[in-house]
Amino acid sequence: MEENTQMSMTGTAGTRQDEDRELLPTATAAQTRAAVRELARPHRAAALSGLAILIASTGVGLLTAPILGHIIDLVAAGRPAAAITAPVAWLAVIAVAQGVTAAAGVSFIARLGEGMLATLRERFVERALGLPLERVERAGSGDLTSRVTNDVSVITNAVRDAMPALARSLLTIGLTLVGLAVLDWRFLLVALVAVPIQVRTVRWYVRRAVPLYAAQRVAVGAQQQQLLDTVGGASTVRAFRLAEEHVRLVGTRSRAAVDLALRGVGLVTRFYSRLNLAELAGLSAVLATGFLLVRNGDASVGTASAAALYFHSLFTPVNIALGLADDAQAAVSGLARLVGVADAAPVPAPSPAPAPVRALPAVSLPVRVCGVEYAYRPGHPVLHGVDLDIAAGERIALVGTSGAGKTTLAKIIAGVHPPGSGSVTVDGTEPSGTDRAAAGRPVALVTQEVHVFSGTLADDLRLARPEAGADELRRALERVGALTWAQALPEGLDTVVGENGHRLTPAQAQQLALARLVLADPPVVVLDEATAEAGSAGARLLEASASAAVDGRTALVVAHRLTQAAAADRVVVLDGGKVAETGTHAELVRAGGGYAALWEAWSDNRQAPGD
Repeated sequence: MEENTQMSMTGTAGTRQDEDRELLPTATAAQTRAAVRELARPHRAAALSGLAILIASTGVGLLTAPILGHIIDLVAAGRPAAAITAPVAWLAVIAVAQGVTAAAGVSFIARLGEGMLATLRERFVERALGLPLERVERAGSGDLTSRVTNDVSVITNAVRDAMPALARSLLTIGLTLVGLAVLDWRFLLVALVAVPIQVRTVRWYVRRAVPLYAAQRVAVGAQQQQLLDTVGGASTVRAFRLAEEHVRLVGTRSRAAVDLALRGVGLVTRFYSRLNLAELAGLSAVLATGFLLVRNGDASVGTASAAALYFHSLFTPVNIALGLADDAQAAVSGLARLVGVADAAPVPAPSPAPAPVRALPAVSLPVRVCGVEYAYRPGHPVLHGVDLDIAAGERIALVGTSGAGKTTLAKIIAGVHPPGSGSVTVDGTEPSGTDRAAAGRPVALVTQEVHVFSGTLADDLRLARPEAGADELRRALERVGALTWAQALPEGLDTVVGENGHRLTPAQAQQLALARLVLADPPVVVLDEATAEAGSAGARLLEASASAAVDGRTALVVAHRLTQAAAADRVVVLDGGKVAETGTHAELVRAGGGYAALWEAWSDNRQAPGD
């Protein structure tokens, strides 16, 4: 029953954020090319070495066709079987030499690509971490996660498979055309019959593929965002009976992504059918030319056969090179999305030296909110002139109905959103982003969305204070009531946790976040429904953990349950983005206003049968 009386704004926020999504930037073609040149510059030696080896490999392989043609001439001339022994031996030598050199060349090209990709990943992560949180929230976490997952995966596949294949294909095409000219310039001339068809096909494909793949990347991002909103807010979705609506939205986003993917499949099918027409036209022209040259005595049967083999050997590399236009368009779209973030975000400043370890509890600081207003969309304010004074060491509970502006105000105080107007000061200072970093981040935010990083439990805790010793880690865990289960893990604090290790329960993950908070030791803490994931069973445990973590600090608690409000020093009630009531729990209950009505309804639900 408690879940049905949640006062979270998740339900309405999900719809509003979907309407107000402002996707992260995508780089222009010029910016993408400049980024690729910059990434490739340190790897020029590997690129030149790989290219030289691939040229040698391709050149050796092209000797196969004329040797086969020579064998045909020997057979046509009625030479004994022993005469073909040497040519056949040369074919074996060519096969071995080509295989060894091709492997070495592909290895060089692959190392080049992997090096560039590693640099791009590091640059993307570095810049993404420097993005203002407000900017990420406006885009939606699905946009960022689709870039770091789907887009990186597409680029990785292109680098590992497409780049070496493209390099070999282009070299094979170029040197094969040279081989045709060496046999007879007329073979080269008629082989070019296929080129206009291929060029026209590629131009036709690119005009359609570029916008299609760009739209597909956006659709996948929207799909992931909707899944994150639905799964992450599952309890609220159930509480407000929005399951059918969210299933419909997930289905709509998924169908849009699937429809675009199917359009891509159809486009690729038509692309290859046109390439097959080009191959047929070219091969027919070469065969006809070979027939005429042999009939007129201008070429032998072996030479004509070698020309036909040369042109036939072009089918695979030409199709690979042109077919890679498909992978290239997907990779370029993904690359533009990564470069857009990497170029748009400022390089994060070096982390300041760790603050000296202080004895707990932390020093607390006063917070003043003066005339704060905020709107996610112009003309639709969420907060209206909010004034709030929080004394040093005071614990404030922020309550209100869904959509009252609680989470928005909490994030403004935590520095996630800048106020649209008005000011927020900590100890009389209005810190900017740079000031917050220099001051050791005096305001810390803990939400119900907690991430457990892959690694040991100790390393996960040390994210908050890298220099913390084992005793400090244990004291932080003990303070939030987590030491018992932490020491009971298979390897204690050295147990690997996270996605690739021991899975923590939601309550344990939240206690881990609270222990990090204790280690970070901020003077001001904002808890935005930080105990919501526990459910009714673990609510009291997590509320006790949260209370211990903020003890001695200035704290603003967005109350998920009214027991948190009852335990606070003061309760602030928001209604329609304004402060409607303020006072202690007892004062507000006696006043008989909106808070008293909420408390009465909540108390009745807790006492209902079956709770």
